[in-house]
Amino acid sequence: MPDTHDPAGTGADAPAGPGGRRIGLRADCANCFGLCCVALPFAASADFAITKDAGRPCPNLRDDFRCGIHARLRDSGFPGCTVYDCFGAGQKVSQVTFGRSWRDEPRTAARMFEVFPVMRHLHELLWYLDEALALPAARPIHAELRGAFEETERLTTGTPDDLLGVDVAAHREKVNVLLLRTSELVRAPAGGRAPDRRGADLIGARLRKADLRGANLRGAYLIGADLRGADLRWADLIGADLRGADLGGADLTESVFLTQAQVNAAKGDEATKLPPGLTRPTHWSGPAARPPAAAGRAPARRPRPRRR
Repeated sequence: MPDTHDPAGTGADAPAGPGGRRIGLRADCANCFGLCCVALPFAASADFAITKDAGRPCPNLRDDFRCGIHARLRDSGFPGCTVYDCFGAGQKVSQVTFGRSWRDEPRTAARMFEVFPVMRHLHELLWYLDEALALPAARPIHAELRGAFEETERLTTGTPDDLLGVDVAAHREKVNVLLLRTSELVRAPAGGRAPDRRGADLIGARLRKADLRGANLRGAYLIGADLRGADLRWADLIGADLRGADLGGADLTESVFLTQAQVNAAKGDEATKLPPGLTRPTHWSGPAARPPAAAGRAPARRPRPRRR
């Protein structure tokens, strides 16, 4: 997974936007205590070569909290690590909430591992709200979006006890109302012709050169789907499962709520068009493939798509 180095360590002083793609919402593995490689469990599968329990460090985690096989994760049987994104929650918990590593303070380790998933959920919401604030079509609700962003950000600055007391599901539901309104505003130009495939089972679907402009694909299962040459402009892709989907030549330039983790999970080529701010994964075919901005420790589990 590409990670962006945050010189400040936490992104806490980064500009709020709107739609600024805050540095603090990008994983900065250099300032994290390897939380996703310890706190999260994974099972031996096509995504992970081994089984690891929650709270137990991955054997590939080095003493400096970096991954010992980062450059060859896919070849080593850990492709699941390359498609996980904490949205900057790791460095926030490490540097702001606690300030000392679980190795330095073993008594706080369990609490730190409990807080990390909560922070990750909140940072994911901040990412989506930040993107919504960057969309001109969502201008009519920018004030509400900014209010939700500020409230969510405030929650991330709480103590460990405060964070563990957050009703994440209730807060997510409240934010999702605004994200749905954003989606409707963005997709409005497509009119009634835009397909509504929210949560649809499109595993292995043949959608080559499909006109999916303005489509509602929230939480859709597009695993292994053939989307070569598809037009996905203005499509809502929040939570869509794109593992193994072929995006060769597809146009995603104006799609909304697409994350780097989703892109990393898919296949593409030099003709695939991505939205600004997302990078072409190194495993994609074609001369346009390039390495991410910075190398670091890769996280340990891919998020499952949520039905929204």
